[in-house]
Amino acid sequence: MISTARLFAAVAFVAAMFCVADIAQAQIVAIGASNVAGRGVSSSDAWPAQLEGMLAAKGRNVHVTNAGISGDTNAGMLARLDSAVPQGTRIVLLDRRGGGWNARRRGMGDQNAELAAIEARLRSRGIRIIPMWWNAALRQYLQPDGIHFTVEGHRLVATRMLPAVMGAAR
Repeated sequence: MISTARLFAAVAFVAAMFCVADIAQAQIVAIGASNVAGRGVSSSDAWPAQLEGMLAAKGRNVHVTNAGISGDTNAGMLARLDSAVPQGTRIVLLDRRGGGWNARRRGMGDQNAELAAIEARLRSRGIRIIPMWWNAALRQYLQPDGIHFTVEGHRLVATRMLPAVMGAAR
């Protein structure tokens, strides 16, 4: 029969091992609207998941959490920022366009003040911000709706963000 002290020590040891594993793994959160969430493609094809796979292929032990929500605005991202970006997050991959576009589409204005507040709050927590890569080249990689990326578009975003993320996740 195992004593209570030995059982407690074993449980504490296993818990400590999980904590060490979490510390060794850099925490990255991608936050934004539908082109972060991966609207119209599978979750494994969205650029945050593709980026995580690319980082793993380069030997980086990094988890990229996808905190994208289709239709989100900058005000929505600001409201959920603390729950979407947990303690221990080192890097945020920020969609600086989608939330403002969704807000303008709804007649809410551009929400630049909310975007600035998001960035200020992240910086005050010591979190590095890497803007999501956008370029006119993405136009050829849009779904028929002309708004959301195809799988190839998501791959292009992940590929273009890879060097910046690798440099920041050291």
